[in-house]
Amino acid sequence: MINNLNQLSEKIYNTDFKSLDNEQIYKVLSELSNQMLLQRKQNSKDKRKLYYLSAEFLIGKLLKNNLENLGIRDEIEKILLENGKTLAQIEAVEPEPSLGNGGLGRLASCFLDSLTSLDLKGDGVGINYHLGLFKQTFKNNSQLEIPNPWLEKSNALIKTDVTNIVKFGDLELKAVMYDLPISGSGQTSNTLHLFDIETADESIVKDGINFDKKDIKKNLTLFLYPDDSDLDGRHLRIYQQYFMVCNAAYLILKELQDNGHSLDELDKYAVVQINDTHPSMIIPELIRQLTQNGIAFERAVEIVTNTCAYTNHTILLEALEKWPYESLKQIVPQLIPIINKLNEIITEKYPENESLHIVRNVPMKFKKVSSINKPYYILKNIKIVHMATMAIHFSKSTNGVAQLHTDILKEDTLKDFYKIYPEKFSNKTNGISFRRFMYYSNRQLSDYITKLIGDGYKKDSNKLKELMKYIDDEKVLNKFAQIKKDAKINLSNYIKETENIYLDDSYIFDVQIKRLHEYKRQQMNALYVIDTYLKIKKGIYPAHPICVIFGAKAAPAYTMAKNIIHLILCLQQLIENDKDVQKHLKVIMVTNYNVDYAEKIIPAADISEQISLASKEASGTGNMKMMLNGAVTIGTMDGANVEIAEYVGKENIYIFGKSAQEVIKLYETNGYKSSEIYENNQAVKDAVDFIISDELNKYADLTKLEALHYDLITKDWFMALLDLQDYIKVKNKLIEKYNDPIAYRKMSLVNIANSGYFSADRTIQDYNNDIWKL
Repeated sequence: MINNLNQLSEKIYNTDFKSLDNEQIYKVLSELSNQMLLQRKQNSKDKRKLYYLSAEFLIGKLLKNNLENLGIRDEIEKILLENGKTLAQIEAVEPEPSLGNGGLGRLASCFLDSLTSLDLKGDGVGINYHLGLFKQTFKNNSQLEIPNPWLEKSNALIKTDVTNIVKFGDLELKAVMYDLPISGSGQTSNTLHLFDIETADESIVKDGINFDKKDIKKNLTLFLYPDDSDLDGRHLRIYQQYFMVCNAAYLILKELQDNGHSLDELDKYAVVQINDTHPSMIIPELIRQLTQNGIAFERAVEIVTNTCAYTNHTILLEALEKWPYESLKQIVPQLIPIINKLNEIITEKYPENESLHIVRNVPMKFKKVSSINKPYYILKNIKIVHMATMAIHFSKSTNGVAQLHTDILKEDTLKDFYKIYPEKFSNKTNGISFRRFMYYSNRQLSDYITKLIGDGYKKDSNKLKELMKYIDDEKVLNKFAQIKKDAKINLSNYIKETENIYLDDSYIFDVQIKRLHEYKRQQMNALYVIDTYLKIKKGIYPAHPICVIFGAKAAPAYTMAKNIIHLILCLQQLIENDKDVQKHLKVIMVTNYNVDYAEKIIPAADISEQISLASKEASGTGNMKMMLNGAVTIGTMDGANVEIAEYVGKENIYIFGKSAQEVIKLYETNGYKSSEIYENNQAVKDAVDFIISDELNKYADLTKLEALHYDLITKDWFMALLDLQDYIKVKNKLIEKYNDPIAYRKMSLVNIANSGYFSADRTIQDYNNDIWKL
């Protein structure tokens, strides 16, 4: 191995390996892993190939994962130590690819890992974002967004000679494909194909993440999910989505023909998984490219319907993408005739049910100005294209991502579609990469489990159940507790080094890490913090000191989410300045939460916060990651929490709150009034009012907290106040349970032992058996 490293070092830097600095070592090791991965062959026995289309792939740092999967990590670590270096130092140099945001992108990356580990042919296709979502910073207790130029320091991507001309209504752009080899624990490799333009110009970004949204030649591949609060931003998203699918369709058909197959055989040799609605324009685009190559329209529709499958990731109707017909006509006019024909097929079949139609007239309110300059509003019908509707009609499969989620889709959100296509609907409960989120990031835990039950669980995660034979072995339970303590010390040291904040590892680490959204209810957790703070000031202390750890980014234009971050940061500063409260309670929101941070936080979590409003979280995957690492879940019966509860038993998970059915009924009847709870429950009123108290406003922008305070009292659309009292009661019971070390450690072990079902390997096998048939 050292010879290979020296050869690469001489080739790249004209010196030997031991003379390199950390950044140079990273680039040499990255180059070595890429070379080794490219030598691995895909499984030629597979008849079909999967193309997994996703707007985001939150892949995390690659070096450690690749070295582990290649089986050379220990050897590399030894060579580095002999030269006075550590692998951790080299990993610190590596930039995390900024290609994703939250659970959707992380799931896509876990799936690529599992496809490769199971030796299945499956490539990802997406966009090579130069600046990603954004890098999160905090100033004056508020989120600020700055660019995240990860590409300049990365050595992960390989430029290919594959190019394509993408035509829009008003311009043409040349696309270039970059490849990122994907490793797994098997003997093959797959690829993430990322398309870019050579005219992208990062210098146009000014003042945080602001840029000219109209300059498509320069901005198209700069940012993931550019701000769509104005028309230019919405148009940019359409440009991005078409850019992705046009290139994906070109690549799919090119590879089909390069392998000696005719375009008429597309559905025999390829399957396209549409990850949420963002890539759904692949359907009309594939039809367009097939008809351009001589295939009749009706036959093209049949082929594409048999090739594509759609994953729905949301219960929220507003999250199902809809684009103005006139915007599509302006930006991608070549798709309009196809969308019209597809809509005609559906309207002829179901003329009376407009909810099934792809193109619909929607009354919209527009502001006008009268002759005396007083604004008034008029209603005007505009045409809207419903992307999820098109994806369901013209694909062979629609799946939800947790059993409760799928049931709600069938019974409520998509019930009209389920009535006509019951055979298309199925559930594929999400899963996570056990390799990244335990075997590699929590090696102490993984090594101990291997010592107890062997390493068969790494191939068959259900073998983790063998840990249950140690449920009454106090020596084993205590060892697991020590491993958890070591992880907490590791996280505390990292936070001290990077954030200059001290965490006491003897505290309970209570963790909520996920995208900041009102339905995920970080605001309810913040109200718990306030309630606990107020009790401490009265001399009523929690049963055990607790550190509440948040990690989350808010979308730049999502004002209420940013207000919640502001509240959390103000609480963090308030408590940081109160030494008496700190003896019992600590709050921290980590900066720029990402996969690298997750790999440090998840092993250290004692409590896993999964507190979304029941019926709103499709699945969740953080719940699975923390369960795998021995955290105990507090949560609503929402998303995959329902299945976690089934596997661990109700005594090993702390459930609170209204059920999904009760919540849905409240929405249907307009039966929830947060003001009534606020007025009739003094503890709730005190917690909510503290948001605008003099104590907190010393650290706050009062305008932001007043807006949050007003929203909770008058609207509270995701019902934080509805479940708050039950949440406080149940969470305090869980904290009390922590003071019974053996009982708590048993719960922790039960969670690890029963996490096997939630492996992405199982999820991928389910997709393959039922949908892909690779």
